[in-house]
This record gives sequence, C-alpha cells and structure tokens, in this order.
Amino acid sequence: MIKRAKGVTISQVADAAGVARSSVSRAFTRPGMLLPETVERIMKAAEALGYVPNHTARALSTGRHGNVGLIVPDIANPFFPPLIQAAQLEADRSDFCIFLGNTGESPKQEDKLVGRFAGQVEGLVLASSRLSEDRIRAHAEKLPLVLINRDIAGIPRVLIDSSSGVRQAVEHLAKLGHRRIAYVSGPANSWSNKQRRAAIRSAATPAGIEVDIVAAALPSYESGRNVVQAILSTGATAAVAFDDVTAQGVLAGLSENHVSVPADFSLIGCDDVLGAVTFPALTSVSNRSVEAGRVAVSLLLDMLQSHAIRDVRCVLETHLVLRSTTTAVA
Repeated sequence: MIKRAKGVTISQVADAAGVARSSVSRAFTRPGMLLPETVERIMKAAEALGYVPNHTARALSTGRHGNVGLIVPDIANPFFPPLIQAAQLEADRSDFCIFLGNTGESPKQEDKLVGRFAGQVEGLVLASSRLSEDRIRAHAEKLPLVLINRDIAGIPRVLIDSSSGVRQAVEHLAKLGHRRIAYVSGPANSWSNKQRRAAIRSAATPAGIEVDIVAAALPSYESGRNVVQAILSTGATAAVAFDDVTAQGVLAGLSENHVSVPADFSLIGCDDVLGAVTFPALTSVSNRSVEAGRVAVSLLLDMLQSHAIRDVRCVLETHLVLRSTTTAVA
C-alpha cells in the first residue's frame, strides 16, 4: 500500500503517528473514514519518514486504482475547463486522480473512451454525453457512473437547469418589445439543447413571441458566424444562442453584415463563460459548471465508498445575467 523509502516500514509510520497500520493505509486511500486530525498526524509522520502512496501496488493488491474518469465532448469549449478543474480538486481530496477524455462531439469516440477507461478507473463521470440512453445504461451496469447534463432515471446525475434562465431571457426580450426571435440550436443529441429549445418555446407562447429555430452544426465560433444569414432571413430582431461560444460567432457575423448589437439586433448566450470579455459584453444565462463538476465527483466517490447506487437527481438552477447586448426594439 505504501512505497518503501530509506528502509522505513509502514509499521514505523504507524508508530510515529500513534495509530494502527490499517489507519496509515486509510489515510492514503480513504481519508474520509478517519478523523481529520488523525489524517493530518499520519501525513506529517509519513512526510517526515519519506513515504509516498504506491498506487500501482494498491491496484495489484486490492483491485483499486485510485483513478476515476471524466469524459467531455469538447475540451476546448470554455464551459468545460472550470468543470474539469473542480472535478480534479474534489477527487484529490480523497487522493484520487482524474483520467480525462475528449470526444470531439462524437458518440463513437465517447463509446470507445468509456471502454478504454473501464479497466483503469473505478468509476466514470460523463459530462454532456452524446451516447444513446441504451449505451449509457449498458456502461452503467459495468462500473459506477455519474452523469452531468443528462437526465436518465436510475443513474445518479447532476443537471444544470438552464430552462429557468432561458425563460427569463425570453421574458426579458418580450419586455423590450421583441416579437420574433431566433434560437440558434446546439447538437441535436444534446440534453441541454433540447431543454433550452423547449424552454424558449414554452416561454414564447404566453409572451406573444414567435420563435424560429436556426440549426448550428456544432457549438462553435465558426458555426455561429456561419448561420448569421439564416438568422437574419427569419426577420427576427433578437436571438438566443445555445452557448456563449456560438453567440460570440453570431456577434462577429452580425458585425460583418453591418448589423449593430444591440442597436439593430439583440443577442443572448448561455453558460456565461464569455459574457464579460466580448464586445459588447454579452447578456447570458448563468453558468454552474464548477458546482456540477464538484458534485458529480462527490457523488461518484460516495458510490465507490458505499458500494451502492442511489437514484440521485441533483438540479442546479440558473438565471439571466444582464449586460450590453440587448435593448428595446427601435
């Protein structure tokens, strides 16, 4: 369990800390099972004697690797780095490492990565999975699994409820006098995209707003830029984009077409990852990615410790963040 250093044994670490050998092992593998002061005492003794965890030996003797996997659809999308960082920090609190996989929005690549990771990790977090429900359930039968932004009953999941913020966005545009808006959609197999599209439609009807759906190939800057002509052809005076990255592309495309934001056109993004750095500053639906990453890993580690799967559905609410890309219809 512990690597030998300078001829010192695990018993000497235990003696120096005044604890049992098993407590030394737990301090490095499951610190939550011990009192914080006990863990601190053991770590100080181990550091003084030159010990470090030997994860390879642990895996051979116990079958426990001390690793969990996190798979995301697009590591370059600014929504995911804060989520990844929060997940790693939460894992590190229990001395786990994160294996990170990037699917490039490909369900086939995601399926491949899950299979490759399965023999090297104790559990998985799938963020914004593009897999079918059947494939996700099949993987969940083989190893502990937690979902982020995918709502499948029976599998623990953390959901960022952007519908509340999106409804606020539609109500905000209605108050400004907009009567026709466009929704620049995300990936067809994205749970968040379906949720946001449904929220826009349900909020638009009572507000007397017509909605046009404009499909973007991917949630990317280029996709947003490329659909500007399609947006303008609808006659809409405002748009809500699937995410901030797409909205940034729309903002650039509008400028290239000599359409001023917000004087001529109002624009709202989602996930609030670029809002404060665009020009004009982008109005957007708030981001809960940090909490999602932390909570998802916490749920996974609880599953690994208790060896039980609970049908946990954790919902994180959102709200509209007003900045400078919306104004009243002229």
